[in-house]
Amino acid sequence: MGSIGNGILEIVVLLVSVILHENAHGVVALALGDQTAKAAGRLTLNPVKHLDPLGSLLLPAFLYVVHAPVFGYAKPVPVSPRNLKGRDTWGFATVALAGPVCNLIIAAIAVILVKHMRFTIDANGAPTGNLTASILVFAFQLNLLLAAFNLLPIPPLDGSRLLRPVIGIEGRRVLDRIEPFGFVILLLAITVLGQPLFRLIDIIESGLLHLLPV
Repeated sequence: MGSIGNGILEIVVLLVSVILHENAHGVVALALGDQTAKAAGRLTLNPVKHLDPLGSLLLPAFLYVVHAPVFGYAKPVPVSPRNLKGRDTWGFATVALAGPVCNLIIAAIAVILVKHMRFTIDANGAPTGNLTASILVFAFQLNLLLAAFNLLPIPPLDGSRLLRPVIGIEGRRVLDRIEPFGFVILLLAITVLGQPLFRLIDIIESGLLHLLPV
């Protein structure tokens, strides 16, 4: 996907993927009794409601500059754990898990569709001569990366919220105190850890691949 037109399509796929990711959080929160996201008008596919200056603009630009895989995230949907069944433990963790699961479902759908298409493969293993297949392969790769990235245990990523049922009340208070600085922590982790961090993401991706029909 080297042309400007295809690059625009990649951006569209990214936007759709992160918006569906956030809607998944909101829908599961609503199912568990919290209407905060719905009341805030965040259960929508309107990208304006979901774009985040840091995650949707600054992070992708930063990753591009440091020659890392480019991805991003949307503005997190608001969730009030006290309204959830399971509250701040398994309830909040279930809401967090919904985002990566949504990305895995998108990746699985992309794989299933690609398997039923005819196309040629170039030297790098990428589809050629079939724009739809190229977009689907990109959607698969991107959503697998988004799922793995969001499972990192770094606030405010979903992986940190999956820890809440097992770290006790003091551990949850620590996460709550550092979460407002999560974006800075994330940038520092990418800058300082660099390759080890992305190797960890690769390991998570490898594990998630076993859940997909590839």
